[in-house]
Amino acid sequence: MHPVLVKVGPIIIRYYGLMYVIAISLGFFLFSREARRRRLPLSTEDQFDLLLWVIPVALIGARLYYVAFQWGYYGRHLVDIVKLWQGGLAIHGGVIGGVLATLVYSRVKRVRFWAITDSLCPSLILGQAIGRIGNLTNGDAFGLPTTLPWGLRFPSESPAGQAFPGQATHPSMIYEMLLNLMVFAFLWGWARKRGFRDGFITAMYFILYALARSLVSFTRADSLWLKIGGTPVRAAHVASALSILGFGVFILWGRLYRRDPPRSSPPGRIDAPADRS
Repeated sequence: MHPVLVKVGPIIIRYYGLMYVIAISLGFFLFSREARRRRLPLSTEDQFDLLLWVIPVALIGARLYYVAFQWGYYGRHLVDIVKLWQGGLAIHGGVIGGVLATLVYSRVKRVRFWAITDSLCPSLILGQAIGRIGNLTNGDAFGLPTTLPWGLRFPSESPAGQAFPGQATHPSMIYEMLLNLMVFAFLWGWARKRGFRDGFITAMYFILYALARSLVSFTRADSLWLKIGGTPVRAAHVASALSILGFGVFILWGRLYRRDPPRSSPPGRIDAPADRS
């Protein structure tokens, strides 16, 4: 487990960055395929535009979210804020940034927001799974010490090795990767072709990922923390609880579990509202 894939003079290719390239490329391919299947009014150029909107904003959101919770360190090391290759991207911040960028994009292109996000979410969860391979090689997103036979010992220079030198830790990144793949299998292999109403796939992504992340967070050693009533609580558990509650209500309130009726106007357009009766 080493973060560097290739080093030729000053040129360094890291596994962390490579995983992002693979995740983005594969995610775009699946999104494009799903957008065509749903007959969304987005050309290939429009889809690339969405990529250029969402990815930078999501990365900035993920970094700022992480930095905000670790300000005690980054406030004294401002230069380190831009060192993304060292890890330190919080998925919750990335999702918030990506959602905001997609919302603005959907308004500009006049395509229904939920139609876009339903097409994106299977790609997103698969990308998250691939990204965990980068965490594994980097030694970040690491777990607590364990005596279980599948515990991993990371190199001493890695974040996990520095936190727990010589100790085996839970492979939390692998746990999450496997759970994310299960969520992807549900969304891509079953739910997306059932004709549920706009927003169902998105809501199920948030609910299922929240459940997966909550379980994995019990083994994480690098969790971000909040204080609620003076009691430390994992930020991931708070965000997950809000996601499960909020999107559970969203599904029930919008009756998203029902099949979407045929539309008389072009699919995906804002001026083509679904019948919610």
